[in-house]
Amino acid sequence: MRALRNMFRRFGRDENGAVMVEAIIVLPMMLWAYLALFVYWDAYRSVNTAQKASYTISDMISREMNTVPLPTTYVPGMRTLMRYLVDNDQTVKIRVTSVAWSETNHRFEVDWSRSPDNAMVQLTTASIATLATRIPAMADGDRAILVETEVTYRPAFNVGVGNDVIKQFIVTRPRFVPKLCMTGVTCS
Repeated sequence: MRALRNMFRRFGRDENGAVMVEAIIVLPMMLWAYLALFVYWDAYRSVNTAQKASYTISDMISREMNTVPLPTTYVPGMRTLMRYLVDNDQTVKIRVTSVAWSETNHRFEVDWSRSPDNAMVQLTTASIATLATRIPAMADGDRAILVETEVTYRPAFNVGVGNDVIKQFIVTRPRFVPKLCMTGVTCS
């Protein structure tokens, strides 16, 4: 019995291989943490890129100086630019809407709304009421351009962040013209 007890004591004090056991226990956690940091950083980068691209599109539209109606290819061209700015393999949806405030009717009224391939439902004067709280107060007859974008995000690794849609809602006034007109829409 004494020999068996001595053998267990020696085994309990022996530290050979302790580093290997600790490495086997800690290495999977370190790898998961590294991948998680990569995915979280990539998610924040994607949100930032989508936001900057959306503001770029909105700013470009607000700088239009044409008094002639915009061509029907204008909004699809903005979607193409948005795809280029974010990443070509992500799904990009865009909707551009021109709205005006009517003091007489106490509501926002839609001049026109366009979304390439009808990826997002076009807004109407009735449906804009659901977004009225997100649009800043405007003077009677004032106009604004709403740019709404949706960009899909798919993480590279499954570490707790799932697929998501990054949505942006931007309201911008036209800078150089009182209102932007669209081809095929009555524009007074």
